Order: sequence, then structure tokens, then C-alpha cells
Amino acid sequence: MAAPVGRNSPCPYGSGRKFKRCCGG
Repeated sequence: MAAPVGRNSPCPYGSGRKFKRCCGG
């Protein structure tokens, strides 16, 4: 599931967590 967001960028899925924490990336 690729997303145009950096690992430390806010997750675009609305959880407000870091992308790596929110999406397990």
C-alpha cells in the first residue's frame, strides 16, 4: 500500500500518527 507520504510525515488516513506508526511502514 504505497502512499505519497514520508515515513515521518503525518498519516493521510486520519489517525494523526506518524506514517511509520500508523501504517506499520
